[in-house]
Amino acid sequence: MTEKNHLILMADYNRLMNERIVNAASELSTEALHEDMGAFFKSVLLTLNHIMIGDILWLKRFAADKKPRRTLQALAHIDKPARLDELLYDNLEGFSRQRSFLDKLIMDFCHELHESELDEPLEYINYMGVAHRKRLGDLILHVFLHQVHHRGQVTTLLSQKNIDFGETDLPEIIPDIG
Repeated sequence: MTEKNHLILMADYNRLMNERIVNAASELSTEALHEDMGAFFKSVLLTLNHIMIGDILWLKRFAADKKPRRTLQALAHIDKPARLDELLYDNLEGFSRQRSFLDKLIMDFCHELHESELDEPLEYINYMGVAHRKRLGDLILHVFLHQVHHRGQVTTLLSQKNIDFGETDLPEIIPDIG
């Protein structure tokens, strides 16, 4: 399997897990979604918003690369978040719509990439103002790993509220081979 195909698989997994986490979180009341449960980003909704912030920041960095990305032009209407702990959406309905939009954008972006582009460097400045130059394929992988990490935190918060998130293993979506 090529690296591009691995990223497409991760984008599909990412979409499915985000869909499931929104469905699981929808079992919580508005108060429970906002409740400070002692997590790093305090609540279920703030943690979900942080995942989205990370996605927006990275997608905007990918969009600002020297090579134009047709699929990422759809980000133009989305403002860059001011903080990593910002509450972009204070309700699950608005969050869910934007989450679905971003997951489709990530999937389309991964499909748009050419294998050779994954070895190219991406230059960006992080939140601390430090300039970096790193391999594009590794940074795209980071987007997925960042989500996995924080979704794990959300599944823990959900389990504390007696909500079973269910299956999270990648083999569930890996196709069987002949």
